[in-house]
Amino acid sequence: MRLKFTFPSTLQHTDRVDCVGWMSADDLYSVGEDHIIYKYNIIQNETIKIAELAQDIYALDMHWLPKGASVSSGGQGSSTISGGKRIIGSDLFVLTTSDGKFCFINKTGRIEKSVEAHRGAAICVRWSPDGSQFATGYFPCIVFYFSSHEIQFSGGEDGQVRIWARSGMLRSNLVQLATPIFCVCWSADNDAVLYCAGKHLVIKPLSPNLKQNSWKAHDQIILKCDWNTVNNLIISAGEDCRYKVWDAVGRPLFASHTFDYPITSLAWAPDGSNFAVGSYNTIRLCDSAGWCHSVEKPKDGSIFGLSWSNDSTQLACGCGTGRVGIGHIIERRIDWRHLEFVLTDSKVITVSNCETELKDKIELKDRLVKMSVGFGYLIVLTSNQGLIYNCKQLGHPALFDLRDMSMSLVVQAEKYFLLSDGINISIYSYEGRLVSTPKLISSKSDSININTVSISPDTIAVRDATDTKSIMFYDISGKPIGDGKLVSHAHEINHLALDQMGSANERKLAFADKFQDLFLMHVRVTGQTQRLNHQRIRKLCTNIGSFRWNDQNGMLAGMADGKLNVWLYPNVVFIDQSLVDKTTYRIETNDFGKNPSISDFLSCQITIRKSTGALIQCAIPIYYELCLALLDANRAEEALQLCQYISDNSIYALIAVISLHNRDFDSAENAFAQLSNTEMVFCLQNLRSISSKEEREAELALLAGGNLHEAEGYYLQGNKPLHAIMLHLNEHNWDRAIDLTQRHSQYLDIVVGYRQKYLKNYGGGKKETNQKYIQAMKTVDIDWNRIDAKLRKELGEDSVLRILE
Repeated sequence: MRLKFTFPSTLQHTDRVDCVGWMSADDLYSVGEDHIIYKYNIIQNETIKIAELAQDIYALDMHWLPKGASVSSGGQGSSTISGGKRIIGSDLFVLTTSDGKFCFINKTGRIEKSVEAHRGAAICVRWSPDGSQFATGYFPCIVFYFSSHEIQFSGGEDGQVRIWARSGMLRSNLVQLATPIFCVCWSADNDAVLYCAGKHLVIKPLSPNLKQNSWKAHDQIILKCDWNTVNNLIISAGEDCRYKVWDAVGRPLFASHTFDYPITSLAWAPDGSNFAVGSYNTIRLCDSAGWCHSVEKPKDGSIFGLSWSNDSTQLACGCGTGRVGIGHIIERRIDWRHLEFVLTDSKVITVSNCETELKDKIELKDRLVKMSVGFGYLIVLTSNQGLIYNCKQLGHPALFDLRDMSMSLVVQAEKYFLLSDGINISIYSYEGRLVSTPKLISSKSDSININTVSISPDTIAVRDATDTKSIMFYDISGKPIGDGKLVSHAHEINHLALDQMGSANERKLAFADKFQDLFLMHVRVTGQTQRLNHQRIRKLCTNIGSFRWNDQNGMLAGMADGKLNVWLYPNVVFIDQSLVDKTTYRIETNDFGKNPSISDFLSCQITIRKSTGALIQCAIPIYYELCLALLDANRAEEALQLCQYISDNSIYALIAVISLHNRDFDSAENAFAQLSNTEMVFCLQNLRSISSKEEREAELALLAGGNLHEAEGYYLQGNKPLHAIMLHLNEHNWDRAIDLTQRHSQYLDIVVGYRQKYLKNYGGGKKETNQKYIQAMKTVDIDWNRIDAKLRKELGEDSVLRILE
C-alpha cells in the first residue's frame, strides 16, 4: 500500500501552506502564508480563489465541522441525519490566526465571525467529534469548558486551552500551563481533551471530578498529536524526530526509530486503519499498529499540514514551498484463498489467480472507496455505487445504489454483508438486494466500526453506542432477537465477533472486554437462562490480543500471552470446562514478536501479522478439520477410526465433548474411555439406565454444563416436581425451591424441613428471616418419617438427589 501523489499546477500558493482541509471527498480547501484561501475540485481540476485574508494575518490551523455534526445541534453545518441517513459535507470551518483570533468561514469564503481568542498566536483548533464543541490552545495555558448547545476547542502560545460555543462565546478555561500548546484533540466520547505540553501528553477530562492522565511521551518538545475516534489510539511526534503510538491510558504500543528531521505534521485516517506522518521532504503512510507502509519523497520542504478525506482514501498535504499535494491510496492488497486483488490505480483493480497464474483487470467508472473479499464474493464500493463480484465469475457484477451515503465499513458473512457509514447499518444480499436496515437503540458518530459490529448468516450483533458494556442482537430481517433488551457485561466491550457456522439456535458471540478477557456468549436462549448471564456467558481466556473465527467451522483462534491458541470447539466451555485445555491447539514460537494480530483464519491456515507488518502463515493439523466435518455429519464412528492413526488426545477430547453435546452416548463413552476418564464413563453408563427421556435429559444437562434451570425444565416437563425441588435444595437455592411448592404444595414440608435443618446445623441456630419460609412454617408440620417416606417413594434409595446427612 502506498500513496500516489499529484501536485495540481493550478493549486499553488506563493508561500508555505499550513492549513488544508476537505469539505467533501471532491473539494479541498487550503490556506497559505500568502493569505489566500483556495478551493480545489478534484473532478473538474479547477481551483477557485474564494477569499483573501488581511496582510497582517497568518493562518495557523483550520478544521472543518465534522460530518454528522448537526445530528444533535442542527446548527450551521449542512451535515445532518434525516430519516436515518447521513448527508455528507459541511458548510463551515474554523480558522485560527497568528494574532490570537479564530474565524468562522463558510464554503464561499465569507467570514461569518471573528473572535479574539488569545493574547498570543492561536496555534491549534479542533472540533469535537459530534460537532458540539471546539477547542483552542496557546501560552500560558488554561482549558475552558461549557455544556452549551455548540462548543469549540482552541489552543495557542499563551499556554491556554479554551472551549468556545459555536457562536464564538467563551465558556470555560480548562487548563493553564507555562508552556505553549501546539496541538489539541478530542476523545471519541467528547468528554476529554488530549493536548501536548512540552515533552508530555495530557488527557484532561471535561468533568472537574475526574483526574487527568499525564505521561512523558518524547525526549524533545511534542509538536503534533492525534486521537482516533474509531480505534481509540493516540499518535504523537515532535522534535526528537520520532513518532509513537499509544493507547487511551498512555501505554506505549509502538515507537519509530529516529529519523533525520523533526516531524512537523501527522493525522489519523478517519477509519483508523492508517495514519500519515510528515517531515522535511518526507511523507510516511503507516498502519494503525505503527509500522510503515510506504515513504514518499516530495521535493517541497517540510510538510506543515495533513488532512484526510472522510472516506480515508485521499490525503492532502501543505508544503513549505507553497504547493499542495493530493495523495490517493493505491496498491492496497486483499486476498481470499487463491485470489489476490490489488488496487493498482484509483479506478483499476488487478486480480491474480495463484492456481492458474492468470491475471485480470477490473476497471471502475468512479474512484474506489472500499473493497472487501470473503465467502466467494468481492464487494467494491465506489464514490457513487456498490458492485458485487462473484469470485468464480468476475465479468458481471451486481450493482446497488449507496443512497447518497458515505459507507466506511464492509463486513461479510456467508449469505449477506453489512454496510455502515459509522452511524447506521444496512444489510444486503449478494444479489445486491437491500434486506434490512436495523433500527439501533442509540447512535453516535463513528460508533459503528469493525470492532463493534458483526454479522453471521442469521444474526447481527452491535455494541450499544452509549452503553459500551451492552450488546444488541438482531436477526437478518432487522428485528431484535428475544425480548429486544440489551445484553450487558460487567465491563466495557472492546471487540466482538459472531461465529459463522452452525444453526441459528447454536449461534455464539465471542467478545473481549477492556481487561483483555475473552468471553463466549449464547445469542439465542429461552426461559430463565435468558436472564442469567452466568449461564449465558462464560470466560474462555485471559490476556487476549486479537481473535478470529474460522470461515468453515466452529474453530476460534486467538493470540494470548504471545501464543497462538486455537479452540477446536469453543462450546466446550458450556459443557465441561475441564476439557477446554484438552481441546485447545497451541503454537508457541518467538517469531510472532510483540503485539501480533490475526489477519485471517481460512480452513487450516492462519495468517498472523507481526507488529513490523510482516505476515506469518501458520497451519494447524488437517485432521482437526476432518474430524469436525465428520462429527457435524453425525459420523462419529468414522471420526473414532481416524483417531486410531493419530497419537493426539485432543482429538479424542474433541469427539467426546461433541458427541456428548449431540447425545451420542456410545461415541462419547468410547472417547472418554480413551482419555481414561472413568468418572465420565460411569456417568454415561448410568444415563443409559434411565428410562424416562425427560429425566435423562435433565441428568445430561447437569452433566454437560451444570445448567440447573435447563434441568429443572426437563424434570417439570416429565412430571417430576420433587426432583426439581431437591435439585435446588442441594444447591441451596432456597427461594426457587419454595417457589416451586406454590404449584406442588404436597412437598412444602420437605422444603421447610430441610431449611430448618440447614439453619440448625450450618447457620449456628439462626432464626428464620426469609418471609416466604416464615409464612410456610405457620401452615405446615414437619414429620421426618413422612418426609423420608415421600423421598423413598419418588426418588428411591440411591438417587443422587437425596441429601446426604
